[in-house]
Amino acid sequence: MPLIAIEDVFVAYGTPSRAVLAGVNIEIDEGDFVCLLGQTGCGKSTLLRLVLGSEHPMRGRILIDGREHKQPDCTRGYVPQRYSLFPDRTVLDNITFGPMMKRPWFRRRSPELRDEAYSYLKRIGLREADAAKYPHQLSGGMQQRVAIAQALINRPRILLMDEAFSALDSGTRREMQSLVRELWKATGTTILFVTHNIDEALRLGTRVIVLAKEAPDQGSRVAMDLAVPDPCTEEAIPPLVHRLEQAS
Repeated sequence: MPLIAIEDVFVAYGTPSRAVLAGVNIEIDEGDFVCLLGQTGCGKSTLLRLVLGSEHPMRGRILIDGREHKQPDCTRGYVPQRYSLFPDRTVLDNITFGPMMKRPWFRRRSPELRDEAYSYLKRIGLREADAAKYPHQLSGGMQQRVAIAQALINRPRILLMDEAFSALDSGTRREMQSLVRELWKATGTTILFVTHNIDEALRLGTRVIVLAKEAPDQGSRVAMDLAVPDPCTEEAIPPLVHRLEQAS
């Protein structure tokens, strides 16, 4: 049984109704790193929200471990394009917010939770002194690192990332790509990553799925589901880019 099963999903918005996704079928196994590609408006972010459970299909279903989930829960972490940090909380408070909400009977952080937060701080490449800083005192790349730690400390089986690096400069973006790959290999978390960038998709994913419309007034379907070699060498990238450009 796949970890995630997307079965004949149809979604439409607006009045009059406009199809966004029409008959999407995808199976994702545990430990996969799947990158979603496609033009703006093809439904990539919509599909991510369906897996998260914050939206629901008009037809079809989304199964996690064979069951439908009607709302988000701690099994699925989410990292949006714009940093999801609380501006009035320190880095340490942001990272530990999720576990504290799951255990509201604790009035204070336990030493174990504090140590775990510092461990994640180190893994994402920040210093212990950064724990006392507030988001406005961090660069964009540092804020996104904290957002990733904020999601991972809940130990989600599935991590959903929506254009998570698009606002970063090219150098920071490459650093974040390396960081996420390292964390994925270390944790075995299943990742679903939305991007417009074909090169990024090939450097990150074990699979690249292209969503595309057969006609402008139709919803998107899966136009290509491409297995990516791990690691994807520099020599392998140009022909794969060509194939993905044709599909999208």
